[in-house]
Parts: sequence; structure tokens; C-alpha cells
Amino acid sequence: METIQLVIEFLGTFAFAISGIRWAASKDFDWFGGYVVGLATAIGGGTIRDVMLGVTPFWMTNSVYMICTAAALLTVIAFKKLIVKFTNTWFLFDTLGLALFTVAGLQKTLYEGFPFWVAIIMGCITGAAGGVIRDVLINEVPLIFRKEIYAIACIVGGLAYYVCHVLDANVEVTVIISFLVVVVVRLMAVKYHISLPHLHDEGMK
Repeated sequence: METIQLVIEFLGTFAFAISGIRWAASKDFDWFGGYVVGLATAIGGGTIRDVMLGVTPFWMTNSVYMICTAAALLTVIAFKKLIVKFTNTWFLFDTLGLALFTVAGLQKTLYEGFPFWVAIIMGCITGAAGGVIRDVLINEVPLIFRKEIYAIACIVGGLAYYVCHVLDANVEVTVIISFLVVVVVRLMAVKYHISLPHLHDEGMK
């Protein structure tokens, strides 16, 4: 369980860090600014989760997450032209990071002995909060509050994890299914322009 958790958090860190650095590059941030945005994207959600669970934030006990973010920065610098060519790269890595960290949040919360409904909330926070911090740092309205299905994908993935648990599936299968559900829900929502209704205040127009 702990090994799977570490692998998921490492992969999620790399994916989210590339997402954040890619956005920072689009805003002409320097290398240090890109690293800060990438790191905040990668560790933001997990930090909030750990504080709420009453445990030491995961990145404070292992420097690999700092190193992983640096590797993501070097990857973006080294393959800048290739990454720019594929304009949807940030979306791909953001989706992968979202799914990986959702699963990581679910597992860690359950490992700490909290009930499933808390685990689903923590999975959502772990997956989505880093993106909120990223968007604030680059001066964008957070994606979670706009047109795309984002946090909802985390919740659906959490429910899939719960169903697998009820069916007594092994942890590897549960992780894979939950991960795929988050990815598929987000991809389908973007492809078919599925979104929640918007709030409108006619008196403010």
C-alpha cells in the first residue's frame, strides 16, 4: 500500500509540475517562476489534504518531490519546441496529475482511518487544489470554477474507488479503475463540451 502510494505521488508530482510549468511558460515566467508554479501545482493539494488530516505534509519528509519538480522543469526546457508544438500538452499532464493525485488522496485518507466520504472529499482536494493555486499564481480564474468538469471528475473517480472496495477488488485493480474513471470523465467532458450550468446574476449586468 505504501509503495503504491509513493509511486502514485511521484508520478502525480511530475505530471502536475509539467502542467504548472507549461502554464508559467505561456505567461513568460522565468525559470525560477516556472519552478515555483510547478511546485505549487504539484504539492498544493496534497499539502492542504495532509494539514486537514493532521499529518506532516508529504513533501516535508522526502526531498524527491522537489527534485521531481526540478526534473519536470528541465524536461520542459529541453523539449520546449516539442511541448509548444503539441498545444494540448498542458491539458494531458493536468488530467494525468488530477487522476493520480485523486487516487493518492483517497488512499492516504483511508490509510489514516477516515471514512469513505471523507476520503472522497480529500481525493477531490488533493487532485483539484493544486490547479487552483496554479491558476491564482498565473492570474487566471481557477479552472475548477469555470466551464470544464474538473472536481466532479475527482468525485466520480472516488465513487468508482468506493464501488471497487465494496466489491472487494484488490488494490491494484481499484487504483487503475479509479484512475481511468477520472481521466475518461474529464476527457469526455472536454471533447463533448459537457459542463455544469453557470450562475447568472441579472442584476449585476
